[in-house]
Amino acid sequence: MEIIEYFSSENREHWLSEIEKSDWSARKFLFRLLKEEKLKETVGENAEVILLTNGENLVSFCTFADFDDIQPTELTPWIGFVYTFPEFRGKRHAGKLLAYAEELAQKKGFKKIHISTNHVGLYEKYGYKFFQMMKDIDGEDSRVYIKNL
Repeated sequence: MEIIEYFSSENREHWLSEIEKSDWSARKFLFRLLKEEKLKETVGENAEVILLTNGENLVSFCTFADFDDIQPTELTPWIGFVYTFPEFRGKRHAGKLLAYAEELAQKKGFKKIHISTNHVGLYEKYGYKFFQMMKDIDGEDSRVYIKNL
């Protein structure tokens, strides 16, 4: 398994088609932002799409960005769009991506990192603590988690 970054990849079209194969509704939004080259405009110029790959297969992915779906906010940075393909679940692959994003945040001098989600029980396994409920860009309640780095 290897972690690569989408924008640095020489094979973006392939990885974009792999993201499109996911069965998750938020995937459509991420796919559209990448296809239309609007991800950085939406979540910040420093945005990265982290891909956990197994050869030409995409195992898991997430974003690391200045913002996510909680906007406007002073909180930064964010891990977003965390997804693992069903056949690879239960093997802590998402944890590898989280750890990678946390390292990126530390290298950039951040002391905390955030996740917006409606999942309960997943991110706690990786040291994230519930911070507070906040409204996402659609006006829906979202659980915001924080981790001290």
